Amino acid sequence: MKPLAQMPAAVLQRIRGVFCDIDDTLTSAGKLTARAYAALERLHAAGKLVVPITGRPAGWCDHIARMWPVDAVVGENGAFYFYYDQAQRKLAQRFLFDAATRAANREKLSAVRERILREVPGCAPASDQHYREADLAIDFCEDVPRLPYAEVDRIVALMRAAGMNAKISSIHVNGWFGDYDKLGMTRTLMQERCGVDLGREQSRYVFIGDSPNDAPMFKYFSNSVGVANVSDFGVRLGDAPTYVCSGRSGEGFVELAELLLESGG
Repeated sequence: MKPLAQMPAAVLQRIRGVFCDIDDTLTSAGKLTARAYAALERLHAAGKLVVPITGRPAGWCDHIARMWPVDAVVGENGAFYFYYDQAQRKLAQRFLFDAATRAANREKLSAVRERILREVPGCAPASDQHYREADLAIDFCEDVPRLPYAEVDRIVALMRAAGMNAKISSIHVNGWFGDYDKLGMTRTLMQERCGVDLGREQSRYVFIGDSPNDAPMFKYFSNSVGVANVSDFGVRLGDAPTYVCSGRSGEGFVELAELLLESGG
């Protein structure tokens, strides 16, 4: 990983938009600071496409799409995208799976959840689980004492043994049925909403994140960025970002936003 300050000026000037993780990328110690939110707003006001790409639930994403200065949001690790249609004055929702499939999958998720809770003492369903449409989030440090990584790996193994995809974020293990991830729905969003083929245009966009569930995005975008705490995961990260901020969490996001805004692109 190269220091973010080494991103070439010519690259910065070509950036059309920013995709960003939320937890421990925009937020700091679980809080969205005024500085990070202001940086998000400044990017949007400058005409940059701004899209959070998160593992957080549909309930949160409804609020984010309506009320934050963003163009859309991809949630539950790629299960859907939402955006607020200004012309229609309503929230638009685009799910990968239909309602019947999501309901059937939630039944299966309940059985996996109960097994994990029995076999991994100290973990818990994420406090936002009730607001989810498509995945299971198991808390290993947000509202419970931090579990050792061996126990986090056990949660992942139980999900995968049940035929689920499983990814580790900075606070949860997220698992779901279906072959999708953050990257796939981001590409779908850009094609359907913006007419942009990221296969050809990815160098015009930047992604910033912090944890292993961001690895597909880090690998795909040549201008991928990690906030400084991305280094906390070491080899567990998998694919690393191209650049790394000097600041942790929200301060790292502010660092990237200021660099982009100062570039004049």
